[in-house]
Parts: sequence; structure tokens; C-alpha cells
Amino acid sequence: MSEKQENSLWKAYRFPLILISSIALGCILGAHMGKDALIFKPLGDIFLNAMFMVVVPLVFTTICSAVASMSSMKRLGKVMGSMVLIFAVTGAIAAVLMVGTVVLFPPAEGTAITLTQPENLEKLNTADQVVQAITVGDFHELLSRRHMLPLILFTILFGISLQMLGERSRPIAQGISILADATLKMVQIIMYYAPVGLAAYFATLVGDFGPNLLGAYFRSMVVYHVVTLAYFFVAFTVYSWLATGGRGTGIFWKNIVTPALTALGTGSSTATLPVNLAAAARMGIPQDIREVVLPIGATAHMEGSCLSGILKIAFLFGIFHMPFAGLGTFASAILVAVLSGVVLSGIPGGGLVGEMLIVSLYGFPPEAFPIVATLGFLVDPAATMVNATGDTCSALMVSRMVEGKGWFQRFYKPQDDPTA
Repeated sequence: MSEKQENSLWKAYRFPLILISSIALGCILGAHMGKDALIFKPLGDIFLNAMFMVVVPLVFTTICSAVASMSSMKRLGKVMGSMVLIFAVTGAIAAVLMVGTVVLFPPAEGTAITLTQPENLEKLNTADQVVQAITVGDFHELLSRRHMLPLILFTILFGISLQMLGERSRPIAQGISILADATLKMVQIIMYYAPVGLAAYFATLVGDFGPNLLGAYFRSMVVYHVVTLAYFFVAFTVYSWLATGGRGTGIFWKNIVTPALTALGTGSSTATLPVNLAAAARMGIPQDIREVVLPIGATAHMEGSCLSGILKIAFLFGIFHMPFAGLGTFASAILVAVLSGVVLSGIPGGGLVGEMLIVSLYGFPPEAFPIVATLGFLVDPAATMVNATGDTCSALMVSRMVEGKGWFQRFYKPQDDPTA
């Protein structure tokens, strides 16, 4: 490996390694000091409160800016409709698979820590509760992290309204875009404190509750990675077989290895996009389809995030000793996971917002946020690999829906594919 590549890898992984090291240091301090580690609690609370402080403006400015600046998409209506359907269905399939897994293998089973049990945990079981989950009675109630879903819906509608106004709304849309950039810069500034805040928080957590929490993280990572690898090989084989009538599955796997490893190494679907586009071309995916589906998929289609969303919810249920059971609980978990993986992933900081949505929607106390955010950080590389691979597989399925049966034979050209 050249010195330039080593420097690039260090630059890409420097901050994650610092965060992992700080969390490890905090866990060691907590295990060594026991209850005395509670002295670090104020340092952790500062970080927690700073993240809570910025989440409402982050949600409003980033989502509103993205919706307001969206192009009209006059062409390829059938492509867009097929793409949205496939994104939602594959995300839901991934979420359902993980629901079955965490029911059989609870990720936090045996974790003996005591935290304040949330009230009214199943918030989506009745019609009235659905209304309360997606709307508020007054505007000022939107300005609270406890009402994340109503805030998201309001922001999307506001962004659409700005877009419908056309040129008249341009100054406001540009102003919101600047506010979004400023809010993201604020998050960046706060994250400079993250190593201190996370070290202090986990020192307090482990000191107060003992090493059981670490065992829960390990069990969760094992559960997630086993399911993710199974989904990666089985689901994508089935999807590619259905998309190509069984003729292109081998070609899909020959060409997808490089994008999958790139996604695993970089931790970014966007960074993987150029490699993915080249692989899609070698698979015979029509140019207009691959150049619409893959860029949008890189930011708004995250099957790996749907898998991890269910894991996070089940993990918190286990940490708080609540039964993850019942159709209402399963339905709400799948809804939140798909929302996080298909909608919120399309904005900067979407993972943060998705984790905040989980905490607020289910009524977990604020202390749950860094716990679930850390779990998300630990499973992110494998999730990104599934996300990026799923984009290419979705482009194959969109090709089948748009071009009809036999599309693969018409579009695939072996001379363009060096793996053939």
C-alpha cells in the first residue's frame, strides 16, 4: 500500500478510531472506578444536551432545504414510481427479517442494568395514538425533540409548499439552505467534544451498571452481522434472479464485489457511487435508469439501515426490560425502521435524526440516545455495504419493471463486461 493510500485511510478512519478509543477508555475507567465514575457524569451530560439542542433546527433546515431544492422530475415517471416502490418494499422486507431475528435472539437478553422504564411505550397501537404520534395541537409543540415525527411531516410539507411557489420562494429556500449548512457546521463543532463526552458518558454508564452493558453490545453486533451477511447473500441473489429471469445473477455477483468492498471500507454509499455506476453499466442496466436510481439510492435507500433500525429498537426494549412483542409493537418498529432507512437517510445527519426519532417516538428517556447511537456507530460498516449493494440490485429490478421481460438479454453486452 502506498503512502498516499495509507494517509487517505488514516484520514477517513481517524475520527472513528478516536471515538472508539474514547469509548473504550470510558468503559475501562467505569469498570475500574465503579460508582466513583459518576464524577464524570456532568461531562457526559454536556455532550448529550448539546446534541439534543441542535436536533430540531437540524431536522427542519436539512429536510426543508432538500425538498425545496428538488428538481421537478418531469422525465422517467415510470422509473421514479418503480424506484420508490422497490425502495419501500425491500426496506420493509429487511425490517421484517430483523424483527423475526430479534424475537428469536433478543439482542440485550441477560443485560442486568436498571434504567427508568418509559411510559406509554407502544405509542402506535390505536387510532388516537397514531394521531398523537404524527401531529401536534399547536405550532410551538413542533419545537421539541419529543415530537420528531410531526416535525418531519411539517417540514416536508413546508418544503413542498416552497417548491410550489416557484421563483417567489427562491430567497427563502436559499436562506434555509444556508441555515442548514450552518446547523451542520454546528454539529461538526459539537462533535469535537464527542471524544470527551462519550468517554465520560460510558465511564458513568459502566461504573453505574457494570460490564453487563458491554456484553449486550457484543451480542447485538453478533446478531446484526449474522443477519446482515445472510441478507446480503440470499436476498440479493433472489432479487437479481427475479430481475434478470435468472440470467444475470452470476454477472451481478461478479461485478458487485468491488462496490461492496468499497462501501465496507469507506463507510459511505456516496463515496461508492462512482464504482457502483461503473458496475451497473457492466451489468447492462440502461443508462437513464442507473443514473437516476443509483444517485438517489445512495442517499434515500438503506436496507442495511432498516436492519439496524429494528436492532436498535429491540436493543432499547431489552435494556429497559420491556417485552418486544405484539403486532402493534412490530408494526410501529417496521414503520420507524423504514422511515429511518428510506427517508431520513436522504438528509445529512439522517442517522442521528433516526436514532432521535426512535428515542422520542417510544418515550425512552434521554439517556437512551447515546446508547443507541453507539450501537448504530458499531454496525455502520456492514450496514453501508448492504445499502450500496442494494442500490445496484434495485436498479436491476427497476430495469425489469420499466423495460419488461427479457430486458437483460437486450441490454447486456458481454464485450462491455471484462468479467464475462
